[in-house]
Amino acid sequence: MDSKLLKMLLEDFKSGRLDVDAALQKLKKLPFEDLGYARIDSHRCLRTGVSEVVFCAGKTIEQVVGIAGRISQNHRNILLTRASREVFEAVETAVGGCKYHEMARIIVINPEQLEQVGNVAVVSAGTSDMPVAEEAAVTAETLGNRVNRIYDVGVAGIHRLFHVCDDLFKANVAVVAAGMEGALASVVGGLVSCPVIGVPTSIGYGASFGGLAALLGMLNSCAPGVSVVNIDNGFGAGYQASLINKAVCTKPD
Repeated sequence: MDSKLLKMLLEDFKSGRLDVDAALQKLKKLPFEDLGYARIDSHRCLRTGVSEVVFCAGKTIEQVVGIAGRISQNHRNILLTRASREVFEAVETAVGGCKYHEMARIIVINPEQLEQVGNVAVVSAGTSDMPVAEEAAVTAETLGNRVNRIYDVGVAGIHRLFHVCDDLFKANVAVVAAGMEGALASVVGGLVSCPVIGVPTSIGYGASFGGLAALLGMLNSCAPGVSVVNIDNGFGAGYQASLINKAVCTKPD
């Protein structure tokens, strides 16, 4: 149900054309649009404040273009994740008004600058972890959060992390992307008072098992306040960080 339909429903209720039970029944029937290959959740923005996010991997370019074209008619700051440049060029040609963040592999359709609030620290252990960290950073920024990038401060040279502690201490939430054994999330968790979201990455040699070692290391962290998303899930970490940061920023005095 888009904002126009919701406004009409509320006006019908206000005028008495709908009673409480009838209005409730209409609201219970959460709408979507069936494209045949995808069911567009047009109600999501009203429920969560963020329009449906499109995961591009595994979809054909034609499917991504079709979904993006429909969502773009009613929403701004639409995120398309895991998008190649080829996908971006097709979406830009068909829809227009797009911005591509190549390292993060994110397309933003109908980008709109929101007020940046709070402080989200996005930390990477190494340069190789930056694509996942950037996915988190771009997601958080697009959702209206002030992001401080702190990259290449892994435990192999831990003095680099100590050099940026003042920046970490200012954060409302920290996202930590690390591969290999994933130790950085625990170290950061032992330094800061804010929540830490660990993002295990698939970076590392053979025994890292494509990020499984980092995932298990973060899940077994002895530092309190560390939660963990799935391997390489920078988007999920950025979204969660946005929820935490905005909850802190809107907390009543």
